[in-house]
Amino acid sequence: MKKIIHITVLLVASLTLVSCFQKDKPNYQYFPQMYISPSYETYGNYEIFPDQMEAMTPPENTVPRGWKPFNYKNTFEDRARAKEELKNPLSISDENLDNGKKMYDLYCAVCHGAKGDGQGILVKREKFLGVPSYADRDITEGSTYYTIMYGLNTMGSHSSQTNEKERWQITMYVQKLRANLKGEDYPPKTTSEQEVTNAENNPVVEANNQH
Repeated sequence: MKKIIHITVLLVASLTLVSCFQKDKPNYQYFPQMYISPSYETYGNYEIFPDQMEAMTPPENTVPRGWKPFNYKNTFEDRARAKEELKNPLSISDENLDNGKKMYDLYCAVCHGAKGDGQGILVKREKFLGVPSYADRDITEGSTYYTIMYGLNTMGSHSSQTNEKERWQITMYVQKLRANLKGEDYPPKTTSEQEVTNAENNPVVEANNQH
């Protein structure tokens, strides 16, 4: 008898609880922010920001972590200055040239061509015209890096796609392509190496100079 009473009470309690459930409105909800999160609009004014400003701005005189300032503005004057002043801080190595080639093939070859002759696939399809060969341009390490940073004419900036090291590696590879097109050595030979080369190419002249 007691078991029947217990079972009956349990059934009545269960039915009472179930009858109070509402599918559209749960009785209990833990961490409601996980289900109904506040939806903030970009640059909206909200109380969570000091003085209800539109967005938090970085403190003055701070830079993002890992970012290095580029002390040249996007002007004709600074372009000329960069062309003369900027020098590649990386040493010429197979590693730097290999990665420079990889970045160049990814971002540059489509217009400038795999050899730097201005015959990229987009030029051949006449999507872009007037892309010159590196051999016909008066470019330096500084002007190449500056152009990657800011772009030039129809070429856009590639500063967001590459980091500082990659930009210098691309610059190094562009210099190599230019030297190849002009029939020059890369890296350029030192004075002593050039003298040895001249002696090998002109043994009679060198022999006369020794007497």
